[in-house]
Amino acid sequence: MKLLFLLIEMWMILEITVKNTEAEKYHKKHKERNISKEFPLKEKRVVSRASERRKLLKLINQKENGLISRNNQSKRKKKGTQDTYFSKTNISILKRQARKNRIQEGARLFALGTKVLNHSKNQKQKEEAYLLFVKAADKGNMKAMESMADALLFGDIHPQNISAAIALYESLAKEGSHKAQNIRNVKPERLILLQGQTNGRARNPIQALGFLSSYGIGMEHNQAKALVYYTFGSAGGSLMSQMILGYRYLSGINVLQNCEAALFHYKNVANYIASKLEKNEGVPVEKVRLAERPENLSSNSEILDWDVYQYYKFLAERGDIQIQVSLGQLHLIGRKGLEQDFYKALYYFLKAAKAGSTNAMAFLGKMYLEGNPAVPQNNVTAFKYFSMAANKGNAIGLHGLGLIYFHGKGVPVDYDEALKLFQKAAEKGWPNAQYQLGFMYYSGSGVWKDYKLAFKYFYLASQSGQPLAIYYLAEMYASGTGVLRSCRTAVELYKGVCELGRWAEKFLTAYFAYKDGDINSSLIQYALLAEMGYEVAQSNSAFILESQKATILEKDQMYPMALLLWHRAAVQGNALARIKIGDYHYYGHGTKRDYQTAVTHYSIAVDKYHSAQAMFNLAYMYEHGLGISKDIHLARRLYDLAADTNPDAHIPVFLALLKLEMMHLIKDVMFYNLSEKWEQLNATFGPNWDLFTIGVIIILLILMVRNWQE
Repeated sequence: MKLLFLLIEMWMILEITVKNTEAEKYHKKHKERNISKEFPLKEKRVVSRASERRKLLKLINQKENGLISRNNQSKRKKKGTQDTYFSKTNISILKRQARKNRIQEGARLFALGTKVLNHSKNQKQKEEAYLLFVKAADKGNMKAMESMADALLFGDIHPQNISAAIALYESLAKEGSHKAQNIRNVKPERLILLQGQTNGRARNPIQALGFLSSYGIGMEHNQAKALVYYTFGSAGGSLMSQMILGYRYLSGINVLQNCEAALFHYKNVANYIASKLEKNEGVPVEKVRLAERPENLSSNSEILDWDVYQYYKFLAERGDIQIQVSLGQLHLIGRKGLEQDFYKALYYFLKAAKAGSTNAMAFLGKMYLEGNPAVPQNNVTAFKYFSMAANKGNAIGLHGLGLIYFHGKGVPVDYDEALKLFQKAAEKGWPNAQYQLGFMYYSGSGVWKDYKLAFKYFYLASQSGQPLAIYYLAEMYASGTGVLRSCRTAVELYKGVCELGRWAEKFLTAYFAYKDGDINSSLIQYALLAEMGYEVAQSNSAFILESQKATILEKDQMYPMALLLWHRAAVQGNALARIKIGDYHYYGHGTKRDYQTAVTHYSIAVDKYHSAQAMFNLAYMYEHGLGISKDIHLARRLYDLAADTNPDAHIPVFLALLKLEMMHLIKDVMFYNLSEKWEQLNATFGPNWDLFTIGVIIILLILMVRNWQE
């Protein structure tokens, strides 16, 4: 519209200007023609024309000034609009750039903190790592905030503060809730990839809140809410939430037991773990049972005691080849509580290899084949060491050479040669070679597919605990490939693979926390692993709870929670847990006293596990008729069986039988059956047994008096 008005005004001005020009031309001509006319008429006309001209010029000036004013206003307005637009655009760009820089700096600080934490060897380095996490969290890094929440929950650096951890988890859950909704429609194969990316830390806020709700730690004990949290955590890509749901569907915990649902969840997690295992990124798991060694936690085979380690180092320096190879292996993968140290592993393997150890040569080949901070990846050197070991018939060396030919590392791919080498190594009992043979027949790599042979070799390797062999067995049972489909068997096998995830590192930190007297931190770590279905963690959590040393739960919650965990461990085959359930029902801990239920659980432990403790407890109940009909003869039989089963039970059994006979004797005296007993004793020990007994008593009295005088 403004443009239209401007055009109209310009048109009017042009029209007036044209008319003015024409009028001037006309008057000029007319003047020349009538120059001879009378002056008064001429003067009037001139005055009239001048007056008309002044009016026209005034009108033109007014129009021109108005038009210029409007044009200037329009230009100023347009320029102001443009300046405002460019100003807002620049501010928006600067804000986006600042936000991008902030995010990048937060990610950099978090990555640096993670690196420091993973390589930390003392408390000071851990504090430096968490200081970097604090800075990253200040930049808005969500993962750094999760790390800080985890540190508050588990007491990794500062004193444990569960309330602060919960507040931070809830805040993070609200911030990230939309992500879970967005991931719900992602395809399963893409979801596995996302799970691997989002679950490097193995936890997320929603899953953490579910765990705390499940136990009632710092929150209301609410299993229904916990299930909701786990479901959303699973949808958001949490592998731990998927594993927890898998265990719940397998065991029917607050959900209907559903093998297929358990299979779905466990398979998703196992696929991710298997991909890591194929890259040699497995996590060694040391599981210490607290209930078996409460007196001396250092004397166990799962964790290498420091003094024993120093002694082994001394022997290694003195030239003990076997110890050198053993220490090299421990440092190569980080076992028995020792840190992973490639430099130490290389040192011990080189010493043993120079002394002629074929195992050391083979492990050197493995190090060069895979590459690590101590040695660069070098196929030629790997081939050299594997060949040295293989030429002497070493199974590990034969397997290593087979891998080189199978993958074509520095040599052309040769499946035939790889097959021959794997067969030789498998015949010597090396499980990794058995797995490789199974994989070749399963995938048809260089051979015809043969699922029966694949199953055979996978099964042989699985008996030695080869994790990838267990995974492929699970795949075969899940799909019914080469075997009759079995959902339950597949789930059990997948579960074993899932328990090799990085979250299993919590077993070591929980153990050391318990050993150092940090009971609350130890309990919460074991409880998290117990929620994921680890039987050892369930029994350890129950053991800590029944000691009532923890303070993160109310006293009246401890026995019921311990009973629940003992029950879950018993279902998974823990004999001690089965006995504990019987004890809890016998004494009324965390439940009503129920002798019949106690007898049931003791009987299961006797029949299924041949437990001497269960035999003794069941004998006692038969002796006194507690929860079952009284049967003295069966009680004696069970007492004797307990002594035969476990030599440590001899003394308790002797005292129990002595007491049983004494009580039986007193009863006979009270009912005047002494004469009958007297005849039984004469028949058993002879007619002079009473004189012998009196003599023994006199001797004992003399010894007691002499001891008293001294």
